[in-house]
Amino acid sequence: MAEDIANSFLNDFARTKQGNDTIFSCWARYQEAVAQGNDAVNGTIGALLENDGSLAINQTVDEFVRNSPPIEIAAYAPLKGLPEFLDFAVTLTLGDAREELESIGVCHTATASPGGSGALYLAAANYADRGSKVLLRNRHWGPYDGFLAGCGLGIATYPLLNESSGLDLESLKSSLDELAKSQGKVMSWLNDPAHNPTGLSLSSQERMSVLHAFSNAAMANEEVGFTLLIDAAYHMYAKEPHGWAETITDALHDGLEWPANLLITFAISISKSHTVYGLRAGALVTIHPDQSVVDRITTVMGVTGRQTWSASSRLAQYSVAKIHSNSESGAAWSDEKNRLTQLLKERRELFIESCKKFNVPINPTHDGFFAWLEHEDPHSIVESCASDQVYLVPLNGGVRIGLCAIPLGQIERVAKSLGKALGE
Repeated sequence: MAEDIANSFLNDFARTKQGNDTIFSCWARYQEAVAQGNDAVNGTIGALLENDGSLAINQTVDEFVRNSPPIEIAAYAPLKGLPEFLDFAVTLTLGDAREELESIGVCHTATASPGGSGALYLAAANYADRGSKVLLRNRHWGPYDGFLAGCGLGIATYPLLNESSGLDLESLKSSLDELAKSQGKVMSWLNDPAHNPTGLSLSSQERMSVLHAFSNAAMANEEVGFTLLIDAAYHMYAKEPHGWAETITDALHDGLEWPANLLITFAISISKSHTVYGLRAGALVTIHPDQSVVDRITTVMGVTGRQTWSASSRLAQYSVAKIHSNSESGAAWSDEKNRLTQLLKERRELFIESCKKFNVPINPTHDGFFAWLEHEDPHSIVESCASDQVYLVPLNGGVRIGLCAIPLGQIERVAKSLGKALGE
């Protein structure tokens, strides 16, 4: 009865919202195990922890945040973001390729957002027609579903991997062609590099193949607008953090014709790159060869932000821009980011080695925060591991292993528990 009364106030979409976030529920379960005195392993949360279990914090960023002038803490940011931050967001996205792309006529724009999630919302709200489908890989970050549903969008998928454990290019091409037949706009979200939840990263050849697939689809369907969104939330912890910008540059130098109806956009998370999750800073960076296109997008994204969250938090924007305006502090940030990248690398290498030892067939995993075990009954695997006080996350089609949170000394224990679960 009480639920019926509540539903009388809620619209149809609101009534579909049920339960708690799976990842945070698993994290709460780990915390409860620790509170009860158990020697538990945390492989749940998507935040980078030190080997002693404390949150990894880039001390250069922390220092600048704490010493920011009061006006930078209290004042509104401009609706589109601080200009210095927006300029940095473009550089964070494109790296050393930025100058070359600009020199050959590629234009760009950036809009500040509350985290990478805000950037995804900006794209969902503006780059696809309501009622249409957005193309995703069949293994993807679960909240994508909610962002898209909240904007009246459905989902189409293609396989994460082909039979050779590489990019399923043919499925991508056929999916683009199929959507173009029924929709006036086709948008695809591609979380790369350091894919969540698998840690998979495309090779340079695979990136080039994806770029050509979108270019060819756009040229074959001139009346359809195509948008390729690169979710680069974890890109600064990858071996090729600016691989997409480099691939685009190489393709243009090799003669790729950029169709006017193809847009490329990047969702950037400052949460990960600068370890300031709670300050909610990110950006949507969009590139196209026509300046009038990016000018229009600049206006649309600014209005969307104003109508949704007003202005994004100023403090993180100011602090990050300030750090990177000085070569000394920028180098200090980079040194600490490299240390954290090495920490992740050591955990991943040991995990891969340990999974071989205990016959755990994990997916290919290269970069970033996570690894993945494909399984038709992920809940059974997670429950078995929980009986060993190893806490992981069951998702659609498999188990996410949060290497970002697991101390190096507990990595082998996780692999051993997975091996035991698979043998039951």
